[in-house]
Amino acid sequence: MIGVLIVDDDYMVARIHEGFVRRCDGFEVVGTAHDPQAALEAAARLQPDLVLLDVFLPGASGLDIIAGLREAAPDMDVIVVTAAREADTVKRAVRGGAVQYLMKPFSQADLQERLEHYRRTHRALAPGVTPEQNDVDRLFATPRHTQAALPKGLSPETLQLVLQVLSEAGGDLSAAETAETAGISRVSARRYLEHLATTGRAEVRLRYGEVGRPERRYSAGPPTR
Repeated sequence: MIGVLIVDDDYMVARIHEGFVRRCDGFEVVGTAHDPQAALEAAARLQPDLVLLDVFLPGASGLDIIAGLREAAPDMDVIVVTAAREADTVKRAVRGGAVQYLMKPFSQADLQERLEHYRRTHRALAPGVTPEQNDVDRLFATPRHTQAALPKGLSPETLQLVLQVLSEAGGDLSAAETAETAGISRVSARRYLEHLATTGRAEVRLRYGEVGRPERRYSAGPPTR
């Protein structure tokens, strides 16, 4: 379970974000804080894996306390969640080591996408695990599944359907099996599956038979090691 500390000066917004996090599998809210000092104390006490950090805090910018948060909890990562849209603020967040930058207001789906991306990279880089290149690629990539980011001919609704089929499968699936469950053609299923694999939201492994080319099998989570 990945422990999350929420830092936001607005009590109501913090509660909303807490609700968002609680609905994401694999995450738990370990605490909330509403000012810089409380955030530093909570980080030291709770040792969270991840902080959802607002920029506009009373008395200081959230970006000003990232170093202090990391000193208090050395293994902690930061996702900046803020209404700040200035280019300089975004650059400071990146230079400070934030793993994501999410602009308010955002939806449950927006946050969940980034948390799932973090979870995949978090697991891939767990102690004792030697990451592969695709694990590293996911770490430095921003997940995208909006309509504008899709290749021509793919729809976000069908993409979500295919991802749901993979998530509920309980194992890996071929393009034919995915197509049958989703009610789409095999060619379409293959296109969506390859897009999910390319963007890091699905994993591919090869199943070798006695003859012929190996079969490509797809799953929604990180590869089994």
